[in-house]
Amino acid sequence: MIELRTPAEIEQMRPAGKFVAEVLAATAAAARVGVNLLELDALAHEMIRRRGAESCYIDYHPSFGASPFGKVICISVNDAVLHGLPHDYRLQDGDLLTLDFAASVDGWVADSAVSLVVGTPRDEDLRLIDTTRRALAAGIQAAQPGGRIGDISAAIAAVARAEGYSINTQFGGHGVGRTMHGDPHISNDGRAGRGYPLRPGLVIAIEPWFLETTDEIYTDPDGWTLRSADGSRGAHFEHTIAITPDGPLILSAP
Repeated sequence: MIELRTPAEIEQMRPAGKFVAEVLAATAAAARVGVNLLELDALAHEMIRRRGAESCYIDYHPSFGASPFGKVICISVNDAVLHGLPHDYRLQDGDLLTLDFAASVDGWVADSAVSLVVGTPRDEDLRLIDTTRRALAAGIQAAQPGGRIGDISAAIAAVARAEGYSINTQFGGHGVGRTMHGDPHISNDGRAGRGYPLRPGLVIAIEPWFLETTDEIYTDPDGWTLRSADGSRGAHFEHTIAITPDGPLILSAP
């Protein structure tokens, strides 16, 4: 069921968005060569504890997950692009890192993701990151009241295709509210003018993610981490936004 939020409820969601942005900023700043992924998860866990927030991930067990996630932040490295399960791995120079975090504050959820390079970047990684960031910006700009979900999808896809990247549509954006994942689904490819109407009060997460040379993925033996079929690297950006009469409002902005 798709629920529209009142202006007052959207205001109540702002603290969750602010907290999610703070955790992403802190974990991104801590992500240096030699840092263990489990240390980044521990940092996020401690920030949740101090804030009195609730993790959306630790007990999360959807049909595509092998077991409850067990950690509080998704950390994907290099050829991993989504649902990266933190494990005993120390970051190396040049790693392409994606941090994806969602949490509930006072009963409201926000969800956001960012990709970055640890240490010395490769030009190919910077191009992939820049394209994915620009696709998110285009998707948000297309999220105008009176439009359709397909407008967002088409805007994201146009940025990817202009740079020669193919698009996987198995996972994409989604509704956000009292829970992390809800309707509607927002594909990263689609036709403008199609799909659910973008009405004021709709709160969604928009999340483009692209792989360098493929759109095929497989699930790692850990039962969660999604990796590229050919070993190429991936990038992922995400914001939680609200549709308002004046246009899209980014709730998870730093």
